[in-house]
Amino acid sequence: MRADLHLHSQCSDGLLPPAILSRRVKEAGVELFSLTDHDTLAGEGEAAACAKALGLRFVRGIEISAYLGATKVHVLGYGCKEGEAYEKFLFTRVEGAKKRAEEIIKKANAYFGEDLTLHDIEAYHVRKEAPIHIMQIARAYADRTGRGAGDVYREAFGPYRPAFSDLCRPTPQDAIRAVHAMGGLAVLAHPAQILVLPKEVSENFHAFSKEERESAKARYEGARDALMEELVQCGLDGIECFHTTHTAEETEKFLAFAKGRGLFVTGGSDFHADGTVRRIGRPVFDAKAVEERLLSLDGSV
Repeated sequence: MRADLHLHSQCSDGLLPPAILSRRVKEAGVELFSLTDHDTLAGEGEAAACAKALGLRFVRGIEISAYLGATKVHVLGYGCKEGEAYEKFLFTRVEGAKKRAEEIIKKANAYFGEDLTLHDIEAYHVRKEAPIHIMQIARAYADRTGRGAGDVYREAFGPYRPAFSDLCRPTPQDAIRAVHAMGGLAVLAHPAQILVLPKEVSENFHAFSKEERESAKARYEGARDALMEELVQCGLDGIECFHTTHTAEETEKFLAFAKGRGLFVTGGSDFHADGTVRRIGRPVFDAKAVEERLLSLDGSV
């Protein structure tokens, strides 16, 4: 069964409503999908209803934006239920995101010489029940300065950049515990993107050439692997081995890691919007080995 288990809608930092995204999934020839918006289940009901109408299989999902200091270590959760644990999680994330946004806006205004307010950012924050996302802030500054959101993010909002903030961010260990508390399975997202770098390297990483980036990633790969081992001990259930940004060699490495530790394997495009390299259904991921387990989770259709 062809699957895409990592998709974003306008409920977080994607640009499409869940209903339109679901139709795009159908058009891409994907049979099983999951909506994994950041820190919210806001779009799950809409996506599940659309999946059923379109004859698609669907599993509830979420992506928790976890960090270790400046290191992004996102955790996907599948089969998470709404209830007391989710409400507590969501309240903490919404309040934390607001405090973080206020700090980011203050820093970004100083850096860009602008005067944006939280009210201005709200125009980009479509689903008010979900936490404000950093890319919504980046899009506001991109529009104000006439630049691309990705370029603005890398220049000002990434780790150790002038407007970076890790205020109120959960750790990956926190994220795993939160997913389990919500009745879900915790999966490490896009592990090749985890860069456990010394501060002096991370501070300048944005300006590195492609060759310098690859060299730094290889040099500190052991630190990333050690973190992954720690997360397995914390109860990690799976690894997203197939991802748009993974090379064939990285995919094989993570498959071996998962097999050696009894973890299940997922894959997804990490699609956010049209016109990027992250295309729905790519890389091709056959969920045959995990579909029974996924479709037995709460809220799957």
